[in-house]
Amino acid sequence: MERTFYSDTPRQVLDTLDTDPDQGLSQGEGARRLAGYGENKLEKAKPPGLFRQVLAQLRDPMILVLLAAAALSFFAGGGQDWLDTAIILLIVVFNTVISVSQEDNARKALEALEKLAAPRARVLREGVERRLESTHLVPGDILLLEAGDYVPADGRILWAAGLQTDESAMTGESLPVHKRAGDGLPPDTPLAERKNMVIGGTVVTGGRAKVVVTATGMQTEMGKIAGLLLRQGQGETPLQRKMKEVSRVLSLVCVGVCAVMFGVGMLQHRDILDMFLTAVALAVAAIPEGLPAIVTIVLAVGVGRMARRNAIIKRLPAVETLGCASVICSDKTGTLTKNQMTVLEVWTPAPALRDRALTLGTLCGDAQEGPGGYIGDPTETAIAQAAAQAGLEKAALERDMPRRGEAPFDSVRKRMATCHALPNGEALVAVKGAPEAVLARCTHLLGAQGPRPLTDGDRRRIAQVGGDLAGQALRVLAVAQRLQPALPKSMAAEGLEAELTFVGLIGMMDPPRPEVRQAVDRCAGAGIRPVMITGDHKDTAVAIAKQLNIYRPGDKAIDGAGLDFLPQETLEEEIEAFSVYARVTPEHKMRIVQAWQRRGHVVAMTGDGVNDAPALKAADIGCAMGKTGTDVAKGAADMILTDDNFATVVAAVEQGRGIYANIRKAIHYLLSCNIGEILTIFLATLLPVSQAPLSPVQLLWLNLVTDSLPALALGMEPVEKTAMTQPPRGKEEPLFSRAFSRRLAWQGALVGGITLLAYGLGFHLTGTFAVANTMAFATLTFSQLFHAFDVRSETTPLFRLGVLSNKAMNKAFLAGAALQAAVLLAPPLQGAFSVVPLALEQWGMVLALALTPLVVCEAAKLLRPKGRKKSQAGAAQGARETVGTR
Repeated sequence: MERTFYSDTPRQVLDTLDTDPDQGLSQGEGARRLAGYGENKLEKAKPPGLFRQVLAQLRDPMILVLLAAAALSFFAGGGQDWLDTAIILLIVVFNTVISVSQEDNARKALEALEKLAAPRARVLREGVERRLESTHLVPGDILLLEAGDYVPADGRILWAAGLQTDESAMTGESLPVHKRAGDGLPPDTPLAERKNMVIGGTVVTGGRAKVVVTATGMQTEMGKIAGLLLRQGQGETPLQRKMKEVSRVLSLVCVGVCAVMFGVGMLQHRDILDMFLTAVALAVAAIPEGLPAIVTIVLAVGVGRMARRNAIIKRLPAVETLGCASVICSDKTGTLTKNQMTVLEVWTPAPALRDRALTLGTLCGDAQEGPGGYIGDPTETAIAQAAAQAGLEKAALERDMPRRGEAPFDSVRKRMATCHALPNGEALVAVKGAPEAVLARCTHLLGAQGPRPLTDGDRRRIAQVGGDLAGQALRVLAVAQRLQPALPKSMAAEGLEAELTFVGLIGMMDPPRPEVRQAVDRCAGAGIRPVMITGDHKDTAVAIAKQLNIYRPGDKAIDGAGLDFLPQETLEEEIEAFSVYARVTPEHKMRIVQAWQRRGHVVAMTGDGVNDAPALKAADIGCAMGKTGTDVAKGAADMILTDDNFATVVAAVEQGRGIYANIRKAIHYLLSCNIGEILTIFLATLLPVSQAPLSPVQLLWLNLVTDSLPALALGMEPVEKTAMTQPPRGKEEPLFSRAFSRRLAWQGALVGGITLLAYGLGFHLTGTFAVANTMAFATLTFSQLFHAFDVRSETTPLFRLGVLSNKAMNKAFLAGAALQAAVLLAPPLQGAFSVVPLALEQWGMVLALALTPLVVCEAAKLLRPKGRKKSQAGAAQGARETVGTR
């Protein structure tokens, strides 16, 4: 019978799970339980086995046609002409092996990225708080939760302070559920009413708690539901669907051309079997059936590069969108700054009260002493560190004035309150928060002679001092207190934060990261507008923004109060005037993101807290902080920054542009080559020649040698230096622009033309179709291998890129050239592929013709009209001026 932990007392739960609430499990016991219970994750559908993968490849319509052609060739020849059939089957096997290998590589790359992005949990092991991969949690682990965490497993609450969870995904309850520790509930209590339990997969929206894990993996409430569902396969990315659509259109065009070619051949009374085999081989060779797999691999490789540069992409489509980003909405603390707060100013109505202000700020905080100092929220650790330097150690303060209750900070109140028991039996309420939010709850002022009523003049003076500190780029917090005879019965915020006595202001600074200024300048050059969205005071935010060159002459700043009075339509009209948004709420962040989007911008948004999650989800690219980010923020984001650095966002945008450019290069190469093959065979069919320039087997071999490795190598191309000197492309910009389509057409025609020229020269010089066929075969193969080099950049000449700078391309070229040379030079293979030895002068013609596309395409880059270059430069400069000088 299933154990109902919610109906037991906390002591019974701990005894059943054999764990200690203060020590947790030992590392050894944790490992033993992990081996017994298994990892804390939901079961996934296993990837298809090798046989099913091969079968899926063989079900491809073109492969089926190819197999039918092989069988027809064998039986039409009475079983005597087996060589062509064997070669066709061998090539089918090679293509299948390559396709299966590509799929496996892409799957492994994505699994590795999923592991990098896996959430971590805070647990007690051997009495020490540790960060543990959530998959390694076991029943009996003591779990520590706070606002923003995903609950990684089912658990019984041992202690809680203001704990609320969002269980809408499990129970349908739309409002946050208040949780508490306590005795057992009736055994028949429904899931939605189990107030002493947390449910794995839900979200902590407020408060803190200590929980003992009672179930993991498929034994959790979510696991039970998952066990009832059929697992669906992973959906295709939008880019993959776009590529499949491209392949489908090309397939129809290609099949149409082949049908016309077959019909013309019949009218010319050519051998029907030969024409059928040629048409099928041309269709298989010319259709880029591997394009979706290549796109996935290029994306996965690029995402791996980003991970090594501290940007973990959770969803592959985000890579495509990154290249379009035109606005980056960045949080200030920890992203633009170092997140190393230092207290610089403590202002109190009387100098003797400085220690009192630091004491209140330390008590009203959750900073904890760690190996290298205090750990926790940066502002709280800075205050605790300043207090310690004044001889006020946090541990000693809490020993003398233990905490008995709290009202956790939230973004609406902008305050936090704690209640402490004093040695004389009285109670102390300590409050800290935004100056205006704390001052609004104060009725008295603490002076040298004790508390006195707070006057309007006092309020003006405090506001002026706070403004002066903020103008120095300091983050300012106010502290206040209330003494009362005994502990209050209720720890609700409304009661704790009433009739407070103002004590002082604490000013601290989080210095800008040194690399951010350069990243901001790179944004200006790339046509990207960086803006700051922060909960800080407007003056503080503007001061930091000026240092980073985000806020420039003529820019405006607005705070939450100003946004509240600004209708959304007006905000959308004026959004580009603002560079700094201060004192904002989650609703404000949503409005800001949507306003930029309505103006046609692609928005990247950084954030770390629960209150950032809606805006991260609404943005085109949500970027969560890996170090300080909550699990909720990470779950809502498309990208996780493992170093919490704005410069990493800019580097990721650069990589995104490079990845998209590499996908275009692979498509450019495949389609221009395929156009060349189609034109070669189609035009030869229309000409009065009795033998086609290429045999079916040669076409299939060509597909194997030239289509896979060079296209993948183009996906490994380093990001071009010019990537961040151009304005961002529009997210609706079509893949096939007019210029791109024209380039495909004339380069494909060039490849087809030189192949026909090689065929004609071979026949003219020797009068034999065998030599003509061999020269055409060699020219077409080598020209495509050489052509891959000039496709490496659409605008930059090869000598500037470095001829050998792409190692993957060098290897792909050598492999393809070696395979083709073996076919042309090895006697056993010469017979199999119907080629003959070539004389030295014939080899010279082949190489000269094969190099022609490379030479012509490189010359076209150098001879591009200067007017077009100037117009592009002007467009880029205009974009820079728009986001730069504004």
